[in-house]
Amino acid sequence: QVQLVESGGGLVQAGGSLTLSCTASGLTFDDYAMGWFRQGSGKEREGVSCINYSGSATFYANFVEGRFTNSRDNARNTLYLHMYGLKPEDTAMYYCAVSRGSACYGGSWPGALERQYTGWGQGTQVTVSS
Repeated sequence: QVQLVESGGGLVQAGGSLTLSCTASGLTFDDYAMGWFRQGSGKEREGVSCINYSGSATFYANFVEGRFTNSRDNARNTLYLHMYGLKPEDTAMYYCAVSRGSACYGGSWPGALERQYTGWGQGTQVTVSS
């Protein structure tokens, strides 16, 4: 059974940084692309980033604007989202997800579509104060 556990969320001031982690078990981690999504209060869940199975390709939503870096350590079965220059509008629950395959594909940018993903973590809350 696939299990994804996010951590690293918290309260940070605008302009600050956080690094989220997602530890995976129950799967061959380096066979799959992985994604980050977020859902703000009263909003729909939206894609943030996707990384392919090896970490050689990453894709981001436009709103990231170069402020986030998606990376993975396949030896540790762990996915990371390094976030810099955080804004109040980044406040949301952040989720990691495992893809159906090894590549990011589909949607307005590769990896944007939720239907690409088959398993989800429970989320970690990020709150950015102004």
